[in-house]
Amino acid sequence: MRGPHNIWRLIRTGATFERTGAMTVVLNAMDAPTPLRIAARVVGWPLKWLGVRGDPAMPPVTRALTALGPAYIKFGQILSTRPDVVGDELAEQLTVLQDKLPPFPTRDAKKTVEDELGRPVDEVFSEFGDAVAAASIAQVHKARLVETQEEVAVKVLRPGIERAFRKDIDAFYFAASVIEFLSPASRRLRPGDVVAHFDGVVTGELDLRIEASASSEFASNTRDDAHFQVPEARWELSGRRMMTLDWAEGIPLGDVSALKAAGHDCNALGEQVMQLFLSHALRDGYFHADMHQGNLKVADNGDIIAYDFGIMGRIDEYTRRVYAEILYGFIRRDYLRVAEVHFEAGYVPADRDVHEFAQALRAVGEPIFGADATGISMGRLLHYLFEVTERFGMETRTELILLQRTMVVVEGVARSLNAHINIWQVARPIVESYIKQSIGPQALMRDLLRTARVLSRFGPRLPQLAEDALIRQSELPPPPARKSIMAPVGYAVLGALAGAGGYWAFLNF
Repeated sequence: MRGPHNIWRLIRTGATFERTGAMTVVLNAMDAPTPLRIAARVVGWPLKWLGVRGDPAMPPVTRALTALGPAYIKFGQILSTRPDVVGDELAEQLTVLQDKLPPFPTRDAKKTVEDELGRPVDEVFSEFGDAVAAASIAQVHKARLVETQEEVAVKVLRPGIERAFRKDIDAFYFAASVIEFLSPASRRLRPGDVVAHFDGVVTGELDLRIEASASSEFASNTRDDAHFQVPEARWELSGRRMMTLDWAEGIPLGDVSALKAAGHDCNALGEQVMQLFLSHALRDGYFHADMHQGNLKVADNGDIIAYDFGIMGRIDEYTRRVYAEILYGFIRRDYLRVAEVHFEAGYVPADRDVHEFAQALRAVGEPIFGADATGISMGRLLHYLFEVTERFGMETRTELILLQRTMVVVEGVARSLNAHINIWQVARPIVESYIKQSIGPQALMRDLLRTARVLSRFGPRLPQLAEDALIRQSELPPPPARKSIMAPVGYAVLGALAGAGGYWAFLNF
């Protein structure tokens, strides 16, 4: 239901921010200009009594987001990893959204488990404790198996969560359509497609069978990764609304003081988080797309443990190579090559000037090259990058939204562990290793061999395919004089190969 009735939901959102005091906090964090502050107050104050009251014990922004629902909480989780954008105080307040929300009753969780497994909880678990973590979609209980006495984690969806998300998503769709109608300039950012992408991600997250499958695939891909663990899923004890994983014992990655007290090297952990993400994205094309502190622990031996696989990202091999070339170009400060890769992949319209684009990229890279995190203003960088995308007509690539979002989150996690982390230095060995393996002569030979294998499967059909192509070509009208058909064909092939892209993917490097 994406009709005008969603106007009420959007009004309620603004009114809730005003009523809880979150509007003032957000405007201060954004350093909003005075006219915007006045406009927000003039419009918001008369309507604030229409907003949801929320929990007065919570800080304003956390209070507003939790009152509005799970989709808003998801947004707050992202902001909680970016103190450089929203400020240390607000980021700290938002960390409760990661896994410290009020839990629903344990009896409701047991009822869901019994419905999914088709037998009483006591027949499966000798112990089933209260929730140890609660987030926007589900909560986790520590339990013990009857048969083996092993400790496991049982994840259970919140009652009615599917309907609650559907209402929020419908309002987002309506807001996107209004924005596109009122501001034609915003269409290049494709707000409707962004919401559709978010819709698809959330739909997958609400089926825990999909998460169990993601956990299994991710564990298989990363089995040989040093200092990294992924709990195994228990398929026989999982269903659509609940799933069971091996218990992961460790210190939450967000508890920096506890990590230091236990003797862990937080600087090394910050580098490790970033390098693990890059390795998974480039090497496997399959990565954990919700890597905030609430989904990561540190084991006694220093291993990083990842869990909560409801949101995973996948990128194809061609896009990984483009992405790696962009990163490698920035690391080498070869801005012309970075610009050329953007044009070759179709990320920038062909009618723009590649040298001007390279100059704009130099203005992005030079101020942050070699600087540690404390010397980089991410807010100003994001603002300038937005100006660049607008100037050169670059559109949002919804295919890589998860990669872009995860890049922002992971860089924020690394900053929280090591405020002086040098993002270029940390990224370099992973990117260089991938470049050597995937863009050199050996990669070319592998590509040719793979192409030969595909052609061999179609060997018996190649003569007929060639004949059909020639017949279709002969039926086409002749091309205009003095114009080559190779350019449009080349662009079509390049567009099909590119498939996805993300200018924002490199912004944290």
